[in-house]
Amino acid sequence: MRYRGLRMVSGFLLSAILGFAPPVLALEVGQPAPQLTVQKFDGSSFNLAAERGKVVIVNFWATWCPPCRAELPALKAVYDRYHSKGLELIALSLDRSHDRNEAVRMMSEYGLPGAMRDDASADGFGQPGTLPVTVIIGPRGEVRAIHTPDQPELTETSLSAVVAPLLARRSSPSAHPTGTVD
Repeated sequence: MRYRGLRMVSGFLLSAILGFAPPVLALEVGQPAPQLTVQKFDGSSFNLAAERGKVVIVNFWATWCPPCRAELPALKAVYDRYHSKGLELIALSLDRSHDRNEAVRMMSEYGLPGAMRDDASADGFGQPGTLPVTVIIGPRGEVRAIHTPDQPELTETSLSAVVAPLLARRSSPSAHPTGTVD
């Protein structure tokens, strides 16, 4: 809650810097996830299509964004808890290339897989109009939830409430939960 004002300011600043003000990525819950292929900070490649069968968190953030930094502990806790159960995560930094070292340092500090969005060879997500944005992709490759700054603060509890059921049902062909992160 304390970062809600900062979230909105960060979103407006990003819109001003980028020269436009779309509300968020052009995604809808229930639709197939777009393509995403990017080289991670550790040199390995991340290909969203290759992660089918797993639950994937795609987080858009920047080092200069206080609400983005505030979400990192929750992302880290959920990633640590569920990675061995089939959760993958990629934190895409929207920083400019001269801030790459700071983005690498932050991801290393939190032990999270990260990349620069500008390094993507395929990116169907497009440019977010505000930060942070967190997209949860289900095991069947569909968008299951989107968390944006106009929603309550992303917490370990709220993120787990979406991720855990997807992981529990990922092998069940009839399971198809949808929603947003509270």
